[in-house]
Amino acid sequence: MLTQIRHRLAQHEPRQLFAQRAQAGVLVALTDNVTGPEVILTRRAVRLSTHSGEVAFPGGKRDPEDIDLLHTALREAHEEVGIAPDQVDIIGPLGQVMSKHALQVTPWVGVVSADIRLTPNPGEIDQIFRVPLTFFMADHRCRTDALQFRGKTLYVPAWEFDGHIIWGLTAYVLVELLNIGCDAGIPMRPRPEHDMRYR
Repeated sequence: MLTQIRHRLAQHEPRQLFAQRAQAGVLVALTDNVTGPEVILTRRAVRLSTHSGEVAFPGGKRDPEDIDLLHTALREAHEEVGIAPDQVDIIGPLGQVMSKHALQVTPWVGVVSADIRLTPNPGEIDQIFRVPLTFFMADHRCRTDALQFRGKTLYVPAWEFDGHIIWGLTAYVLVELLNIGCDAGIPMRPRPEHDMRYR
């Protein structure tokens, strides 16, 4: 599966947003398990002011000293879960998306060792967990959310795994990864920010 994802993303031209917004980078870290890749996800600390208690990829806002958004994603992943930049084999970016707090987010897909040691930063992360990509491929969603964004409705799947609800922007990015990299065919309408009027 990883070989196919690498090949498909190498040919993919990710969508770019042109709005002048604050930017963020996240790391979609896939493990190189022999039985199939898992994606590394976090549950954000409940005491945080934004996205508290939500499931998310490691990542965060771009700092002024970050040379680019890949640097942002790798720096934040190191700070949040202990993945050093040299432990990540970057495959490439997915399409940019806008968060509910108007952050322009660029997801970067990378591969890490299946036996990598992860340590949550207690100031930001309550828990780290892994989910096999095949779980999402089967699309046994627990619900489909109707999310309002810029006056439009976006329908996004939500999954429950080991007590965690994976939904919203995180779910959307996973669907894009699976549809592009694995031909999953999970139905998903274009996001409102991908309309030319919102650029």
